[in-house]
Amino acid sequence: MRIEIATLFVDMCETVLDTSIIGRARRAGKLDIHCRDIRAYTLSKQGRVDDAPYGGGFGLVMQTEPIYRCYQSIVEDMGAKPHVIYMSPQGKPFTQQKAIELSKMDNICILCGHYEGVDQRVIDEIVDEEISIGDYVLTGGELAALVVVDAVGRLCEGVLADESCYTDESHYNGLLEYPQYTRPPEWMGRKVPEILFTGHHGNIDKWRRQKSLENTLNKRPDMLEKADLTPEDRAYLEEYRFRQQAQSGWREEE
Repeated sequence: MRIEIATLFVDMCETVLDTSIIGRARRAGKLDIHCRDIRAYTLSKQGRVDDAPYGGGFGLVMQTEPIYRCYQSIVEDMGAKPHVIYMSPQGKPFTQQKAIELSKMDNICILCGHYEGVDQRVIDEIVDEEISIGDYVLTGGELAALVVVDAVGRLCEGVLADESCYTDESHYNGLLEYPQYTRPPEWMGRKVPEILFTGHHGNIDKWRRQKSLENTLNKRPDMLEKADLTPEDRAYLEEYRFRQQAQSGWREEE
């Protein structure tokens, strides 16, 4: 997969992308990620890429031409039109399912806005979709773009050691992940569940599925409405809800 980030802050992006799992994947040739400096494509002798908004108002708006020239250079280098994403608080919420969808594409270009945003005309001309990482506003699209690259990149072949590294995680299958434990077996009076020491993979998998269901019900019950639940899952949730209600009743009586 090739990912291009069109930004005014290349160094900021490279600092993050050169570290940890994504950095190792880049150096190993598993991910082809490039950061393009939009300012390098301006025709202004002063290196200007923004101007005051028409109609008045505070701040500056990024101009069309430097962005479009940057985009043209990316298309030329790729030899194909990439799927262009504009990071925007107006975009659709970024989800694990969207990360999976993007990870299956060959070429992606992420446009990072700054200041008061980007001239709408270049968005209309080149952008395929707008994505938001949350209902809040950042000073620029770089942090949001890095979130998307990290979430998408780790799903690409060869980046993680095994597919199960991400298929068992929260959100991948519509549920939150089960609790994880490591050494020591006891810490501050809290013990690792005995079942994890048994070596019986069938029972451990069942326990993990049940704990995943419990976590989702307790923390994100809204996710259960869309989750692909089996009859066994639904039966367990009913049993778990009954136990919760019973325990609540016992506490009230006490």
